[in-house]
Amino acid sequence: MAGQISAKAATDPIRLPAHVVVYRQLRDRVLFGEFEPGQPVTIQGLTEALGVGMTPVREALRRLTAEGALEFLGNRRIAVPVLDAKAIEELAIARKALEPELARRAAQRATQADVMLLAEIDRRLDAAIRRGDVHSYLVENHSFHAELNALAQAPILTEMVDRLSLRFGPSLRVVCGQFGTRNLPDRHKDVLAALASNDGDAAAEAMLGDVAQGMEQIRQGLI
Repeated sequence: MAGQISAKAATDPIRLPAHVVVYRQLRDRVLFGEFEPGQPVTIQGLTEALGVGMTPVREALRRLTAEGALEFLGNRRIAVPVLDAKAIEELAIARKALEPELARRAAQRATQADVMLLAEIDRRLDAAIRRGDVHSYLVENHSFHAELNALAQAPILTEMVDRLSLRFGPSLRVVCGQFGTRNLPDRHKDVLAALASNDGDAAAEAMLGDVAQGMEQIRQGLI
């Protein structure tokens, strides 16, 4: 398993605590589906893969478990929870409530430079779709939503959405693995048009459609 802490991180004068570095590495692995739902991983295995002691791994895992991204199975094993129909329904309800509101607020604040940045991310996302590059698609899709949510300047709502992403991200990877990237829906072009005209209502409507399509894709792929 790749992902040992780099020499640069070890020598950086503003070095982050080991448990923060490990948390970010494991969070990315969960978010982008490197851990399959239900697949057990041992604490010892993660310690060896990351080249760190058990203490920072345990601290990172405790944090991810508190966020609902992982669950302990016993015997020092952890796993990404497997989504059932009820969990998918709840995630869809929560995302539909939060993400359109963030898009609305982002549209009211977006500058031309903001729109250009998001458009560039969306171009990279489209390129990943054409290549069938699932990992790059997941990274760019998350980057698009994260940048958009940051524009909203609503940290409490954004934190809630970030936690939801950890819950459905691994399942989105599974769906992409089953069906590829070609038929993945998104309403990003509609969102960009709304941001360019600072139309909050149109941005919220486009994001609602984007979320609904994405969660339906997950539901159909898993249930």
